[in-house]
Amino acid sequence: MAHIDLGVDETRYPGIIGPMRFRPETARPLNELAEVLLRGPHPLSPGERELIAAYVSGLNECEFCCTSHSAFAAAQLDAGMPLVDQVRADLDSAPVPAKLRALLRIAAAVRDDGRKVTPALVEAARAEGASDLEIHDTVLIAAAFCMYNRYVDGLGTLTPDDPSGYAEPARWIIERGYLALTDPDATSPAPD
Repeated sequence: MAHIDLGVDETRYPGIIGPMRFRPETARPLNELAEVLLRGPHPLSPGERELIAAYVSGLNECEFCCTSHSAFAAAQLDAGMPLVDQVRADLDSAPVPAKLRALLRIAAAVRDDGRKVTPALVEAARAEGASDLEIHDTVLIAAAFCMYNRYVDGLGTLTPDDPSGYAEPARWIIERGYLALTDPDATSPAPD
């Protein structure tokens, strides 16, 4: 049970969805940011950007965000959940392109402390072909997910236990996007 009364059935609106229903005027800009960063036109695929969100959320030990964004990434990456699990377990040996590995290292540094993003990390990403836009957005995705993670965990929201229950919400987000979460009449993408 959340630390505050969110005014919703938490089993229907778990994780970040309950607080967004509680305060829709803040939900809209949060979802607009997620939509631009994770789904908008970009040289990185939506699956790769969701992987960055899942990776940071895992490092922050935010179970809801890590599990949901892992499912969202897996649904959009050819290698699926095995790749997501490999990246989360051991980035160095995971079979991802060198550019993505360098960007994930930047994301991990942001998660720890933004000042730990060093010129060496940025140059390593550039050496692997990362553009300024990709570096910028990796930093912003990591910073935003530190905020989203703390929002979810700071309110003590419900996290469904079964990781397989996140497949349907992944399809829902892929089809409708993050802005659909701000529609009060939208059917919930909540995990079972």
